[in-house]
Amino acid sequence: MRLTTKGRYAVTAMLDLALHADNGPVALADISKRQGISLSYLEQLFAKLRRRELVGSVRGPGGGYRLNRSSNAIDVAQVIDAVNESVDVTRCNGDGGCQQGDVCLTHHLWCDLSAQIHSFLCGITLADLVQRNEVRVIALRQESAEKRDDSERIEMSTLC
Repeated sequence: MRLTTKGRYAVTAMLDLALHADNGPVALADISKRQGISLSYLEQLFAKLRRRELVGSVRGPGGGYRLNRSSNAIDVAQVIDAVNESVDVTRCNGDGGCQQGDVCLTHHLWCDLSAQIHSFLCGITLADLVQRNEVRVIALRQESAEKRDDSERIEMSTLC
């Protein structure tokens, strides 16, 4: 199965945004720190997410990104599709040229599996993920680490 870094990072970033939606717009720099995703890569992903109207940007001090819809109205498949990814388990990228340009014996089986995976991801919303206990525990750990890093930076700057 192929789900590239682009799709994984887009889902991770959108879940981070959903987790912090109550705090107002979220800066990409904050998502970058918490999730260990390069800021420039996030900017590319969010440009695509914005074009698909999954997120909106808020300019100025305190600006950042926010979900354009409720987290229960955005499913994981929409996020993956928005960044031009697909969940495809065929060797031929679904085009049917798997066996020297022809359809292989199991092509339709793998296409059906790809469709089932996509359907599965359509049934999971960001709100579903936010409600998962293990997601909340990880988010709390990340926020604690972020606060600890900020405190250490402040201490270091006062020493200098």
